Amino acid sequence: MQTQFGIYIGIAVILVILYQSDIFLEGMYADDFMMQYILETVGILATIAIVPLSLKLFSVKLNKVIKGANFENSLKLYQHWSNIRLVILAILTYMNIFIYYMTLNSIGGLCALIAITASVFCLPGEKKMREELNLVTENQENKENEE
Repeated sequence: MQTQFGIYIGIAVILVILYQSDIFLEGMYADDFMMQYILETVGILATIAIVPLSLKLFSVKLNKVIKGANFENSLKLYQHWSNIRLVILAILTYMNIFIYYMTLNSIGGLCALIAITASVFCLPGEKKMREELNLVTENQENKENEE
């Protein structure tokens, strides 16, 4: 999961570098106020809709599908749905980076930062994954009971 997250952030950084070094064309719609308004509105509405949707989708799948499966399938399903959630947020991030550089307005950049921030919360550690899948071992339960 950390590898996929690293690739996601790496692609975002590469996109920014390509735009900043003038390899990709930027500011195409900086003078077209109507197109700028449309792109920014799409970026804002997509961010408002997709960030909570991606977080809720995983939660629903976790409670209905993943926890009901056996151990091997639950791990596979957990990783599968985590990857889907990350891909959704990655597409949103890349779209907002595109909007930022096409309009040269900070709204696209702020929406991209919101998507990146949401994706940081999607990166589970081992402890969080064990808790979500109810895989707490007896040693961990004993330690928690002693405290």
